[in-house]
Amino acid sequence: MRWLLFTALLPLQKVLAIGQNATISFDDTSDSIKLASRYEYVQIAIDGADWPGVIRAAKDLAVDFGRVTGTNGTVSLIGGSNSTDHGTPIGLNAGMIIAGTIGNSPTIDSMIESGMVNVSKIQGQWEAFVSTIVPSPMPGVHEALVIAGADRRGTIFGLYDVSEQIGISPWYWFADVPWQQHDGIYALRTTKEQGSPSVKYRGFFINDEAPALTGWMNQRYAKSKYGSAFGSDFYSHVFELLLRLRANYLWPAMWGSMFNVDDLDSQPLAEEYGIVMGTSHTEPMMRATNEQTTFMKGPWQWNMNNASMYSFMQDGAERAKGHESLFTMGARGNADTALNGDDAISQLESIIENQRKILNDVYGNESSMPQMWCLYKEVQDYYDYDGLRAPDDVTLLWVDDNWGNIRRLPIGNETGRSGGAGVYYHFDYVGDPRNYKWINTIQLQRTWEQMHFAYERDAREIWIVNVGDIKPLEIPISHFFDLAYDIEQYRTPESTSWWTEQWAAREFGSELAADVAQVIMTYSNLAGKRKYESMDSSIYSIINYDEANTVIRQWQDLSAEAQDLSDRLDVEARPAYFEMILHPVLAGATVYDIHISAAKNRLYTWQGRTSANSIANHVLDQWNFDHELTQQYNQLLDGKWNHMMDQTHFYNNYWQGPMRQSTPSLYYIQLSERGLAGDLGFAVEGQNGTVPGDDKYHGNGGASLTFPPIDPYSPNRWIDIFSSGTTNATWSLEGPSYIRFSQSFGEISPSVNPSDIRVWVSVDWTRAPTGSTMARINATSSTNYGTQYEAPILYLPINNTKLPANFTSGFVESDATISMEAEHYSRMTGSSDALSYFTIPNYGKTLSGVALTDYNAPSQNTSGPSLEYDFYAFSNISRVANISLILGQSLNTIPSRPLRYAIGIDDQETKTVAYITDRPRGTSPLGWEAAVLDAAWNSTSNHTITAGKHTLKFWALEPGLILTKIVINLGGVRQSYLGPPESVRVGRK
Repeated sequence: MRWLLFTALLPLQKVLAIGQNATISFDDTSDSIKLASRYEYVQIAIDGADWPGVIRAAKDLAVDFGRVTGTNGTVSLIGGSNSTDHGTPIGLNAGMIIAGTIGNSPTIDSMIESGMVNVSKIQGQWEAFVSTIVPSPMPGVHEALVIAGADRRGTIFGLYDVSEQIGISPWYWFADVPWQQHDGIYALRTTKEQGSPSVKYRGFFINDEAPALTGWMNQRYAKSKYGSAFGSDFYSHVFELLLRLRANYLWPAMWGSMFNVDDLDSQPLAEEYGIVMGTSHTEPMMRATNEQTTFMKGPWQWNMNNASMYSFMQDGAERAKGHESLFTMGARGNADTALNGDDAISQLESIIENQRKILNDVYGNESSMPQMWCLYKEVQDYYDYDGLRAPDDVTLLWVDDNWGNIRRLPIGNETGRSGGAGVYYHFDYVGDPRNYKWINTIQLQRTWEQMHFAYERDAREIWIVNVGDIKPLEIPISHFFDLAYDIEQYRTPESTSWWTEQWAAREFGSELAADVAQVIMTYSNLAGKRKYESMDSSIYSIINYDEANTVIRQWQDLSAEAQDLSDRLDVEARPAYFEMILHPVLAGATVYDIHISAAKNRLYTWQGRTSANSIANHVLDQWNFDHELTQQYNQLLDGKWNHMMDQTHFYNNYWQGPMRQSTPSLYYIQLSERGLAGDLGFAVEGQNGTVPGDDKYHGNGGASLTFPPIDPYSPNRWIDIFSSGTTNATWSLEGPSYIRFSQSFGEISPSVNPSDIRVWVSVDWTRAPTGSTMARINATSSTNYGTQYEAPILYLPINNTKLPANFTSGFVESDATISMEAEHYSRMTGSSDALSYFTIPNYGKTLSGVALTDYNAPSQNTSGPSLEYDFYAFSNISRVANISLILGQSLNTIPSRPLRYAIGIDDQETKTVAYITDRPRGTSPLGWEAAVLDAAWNSTSNHTITAGKHTLKFWALEPGLILTKIVINLGGVRQSYLGPPESVRVGRK
């Protein structure tokens, strides 16, 4: 179903600030005081001596009250030389909010001194605040809600906390989230003490901002004399968004723009808002990449031009004076490359030494300003292998592999550095092995796991995430910042589902929140299996395990559910829902459909199916629909977000996106000519070939096909019957009496849009012969099989296996395969309160992931916690089996402790496997490219298995290893992307 029209209405509901204690209500009770109503405005009192950002946030809150009640609040600046009154006198028929920063607000300081407000738990803390009801806070005021911030952002966050609770989403402008109207707003008689955030500096990096964001900017804003439209008008929205999301830090757009130069108001505006400014990992000392080539004399090369570079960096430090900044130290080559020359280590040592001298000269102390050194790509090698170090007070900013897998975290004495550690993470990337920058493909559970890992390993000073154009990544951005602000709310892996429902309730109302959250979680899992830019027609199997059809059905079901929810939402909520949920779902389903249908078209062409043409036409229809979705997004709300979906997303086996999109290869059958094998053909599961006739999978005159074996524990098998000629033909299937067909006869037509017939084959096991036999199925046609071929024969291997009575619980072999989802272990042994395993729902490519609970646990051995999986094998001879594990994408974050597991069968000798091999001085481990594209590591070990009951034992030997699936190959595993579906599990609860 396509989202093109608005239909039924459903009112939005209200949700409290996500993860925060409630201080606001819409109900008038004895435990609350009125702040505002439709006819009574709230008065917000701020000391005129307070920070400009506090005053500005108070004005935002006053407008937010107006959005909800229809009557704007007023802001009164009281006390000091800047005292002005923006509204009616204090205390006249309206509730009051008094807000201020300790030490900057005489009013708040007076309340603290008189005992009206207790700030003992938050005073002196970073970005903390307290809110409480205070009686008689000032003459003529009976009661007021008082917000006292330990610093300016503490006060700002306290004010925006009220905004969020009354129903104003942080995404009200950037994603058009509406608010619900209420007759009254009340403050609860409760005290809220919000301590310091879990992570000190929390921000995002606007990057890879063309073509989408740049196209949108160029249409909306005037360009500077240097050709960039990125100015203060745009950044004012970004600053506000960050603060409403409880973030505080920004790396501004870098390609084609210069934050401090394009608009001289941008940096002072950031200071006014209270945003800490920084620059990316490749832009030291508060100067943009483009400034290097625009203003600096000579090349950006320290060993050739250090005098010019010194002056250039000094100017950046001086320009930032008076503005809260976090300085990027060190250097990379121009345009985000490695430094030139064989002496990179000595260059960097000299660069950092001189940067510290600059800070000392400009600020009076080399450590007076916060600084970070980003260990990106080759810079981490300099640290790990060459001993390059930064001063102790400089934060080490560790990085991921650009695909959301953290490469390294603090170890040993690194955890005791005064500057601490942080993480530079990616939701968007341009580079090898493939870009991903179109729409959201972030699996929230992976974000939770990696950032939880980082926090537990003491990377808590800075979390900065690359968000590309901002717009398509609203959900993962929100999740990231909520984790960073108060990770204690999200300690358990189940918290991601809870957070998603809370987020859905805030944006779209509590009545549909559970359903919307389920759509988000399902999308997160489906999109996380493989990113759109990495999709092609070879990924999902058309012939094995019904894999491609299953994936398409999942996308279709999700699309129908997402569309239904859209239809049930209030009309004002649908644009936001389309931008953040419905468009990604429909667009993702379309991309997958195009690639998988193209794969069917190619296979069906090889097989001579008339339906190949209709499949090709379906691809073109979906191709057009992909364009329609792009246009619908770009034209939404009278074109507010025009160009935001300009990014190409069908790639041509190259890392960089194409300048213009092209379809996958398509093929057409000549419909006017009858196939040499007659008017119809037969194909079976697991085979590319068809009968009758010759093809690349048969010898001359191929007349038979063989199914994969079937047994009582395998799914039914299928036969496809298709037109290959120019006239109608009737067909029939005949086999032994114990063989069942979902349809045993019918007619095939070579119409313009023919439908192939899929017949499901099953067995009546009560009547089938015992043991292993071969059933013959005869296929007949009402017309002949061309001029030279005879009627085809289909052979179905039958294994009528039976479990012994004493096997009551565990997995059962089928088709010489045993496939087990990690969370479905039979038992956990050796666990304790200190160390056990937890399950991360919806993690990875299939069902979930299982990992050790303590990220700081020492290396383990086979006496530690283990998972055991009972299974039954029918083979009557000893066989060597390949046991393949599908594991999460995590990397070796402790160089001396590569991720390892131990595995064994019964009491056989266990095998220890280190499945990630780091390359010396390499940017990525062996096999990394395949791992990130496939969204998993795959590891295999060999074991001997005989007939009977067995137990597979698994030990995670290092924290950070995540097991998602186990596949035991006894000779029957067929090619697929996701691996065989889970085997039958008897005795399951």
